[in-house]
Amino acid sequence: MLSIDGSIDRYLTHLRVERQLASNTLEAYGHDLRTFAQHLTSKGRKDIDAVEEKDLLSFLIALHDGKLTSRSVTRYLVVIRGLFTFLLKEKIIGKDPVSKVEFPAKWKKLPHFLTLEQVDDLLAQPRRDDTLGIRDHAIMQLFYASGLRISEMSQLTTDRINLQQGYVMPMGKGSKERVVPMGKQAIDALSEYIDESRPKLSGKRICDRLFLSRLGSGISRQRLWEIIKKYARQAGIKINVTPHMLRHSFATHLIERGADLRIVQTMLGHADVSTTQIYTHVSRRHVQELYRKFHPRS
Repeated sequence: MLSIDGSIDRYLTHLRVERQLASNTLEAYGHDLRTFAQHLTSKGRKDIDAVEEKDLLSFLIALHDGKLTSRSVTRYLVVIRGLFTFLLKEKIIGKDPVSKVEFPAKWKKLPHFLTLEQVDDLLAQPRRDDTLGIRDHAIMQLFYASGLRISEMSQLTTDRINLQQGYVMPMGKGSKERVVPMGKQAIDALSEYIDESRPKLSGKRICDRLFLSRLGSGISRQRLWEIIKKYARQAGIKINVTPHMLRHSFATHLIERGADLRIVQTMLGHADVSTTQIYTHVSRRHVQELYRKFHPRS
């Protein structure tokens, strides 16, 4: 067995003697590899052949948490991959723990979403005893019930909602229409808004937008954003809640409960299912976290 430090020394000697790398390049390689070695030591690793993929991933996460750019993280990964390629070729190790690790350029940023408890707290905030509170309640319920984009919400017209059948027909990107079902809570909230609040907001003005401002015109994207922020603060939710986060929460919670990926794709209005697949990664992460938390042998 070869120690981690010994394997790094052997690789640097190879780079200096056989590859004849410049001294400043060798110094940079040495710095990156020593930093990696320190991380492995902190994880209890002593021998190079004991290093696993999870050790590298935890190192990359530590670099990311240290606010390094993707370019800097990529540099570390290139250097470490070179080390293990050399060790495998020299038969010092039997398997390469780095081979399946993607470069940061290929990483997809997982969407942030709310827990069910946070959603419940958020949706409970609008007061139901005044005109704007009833409107805001309907807005919040529809956001979470349908996963609509903020632009689709602000542009939604009264003829694109069917409360009897329980669906909404937003006009998405590229002027593509889709049908999205709604649950009972959203239907009830919209019925209350349309019957009680919307006539008071519209007054004598004629506007086909579903959601109206206090002046009777269509509500703006900016105002929708402010409404979400307002109630997130009231609910005491510490993270930065955005309208798009409700869309992410809608999709994530559906998939966590077994919804078919293609159906979710249709409801979100994604042209390519690969865009929707990111929510399966979120769902798997959620399951893994629950397993580690509750399984006695995790």
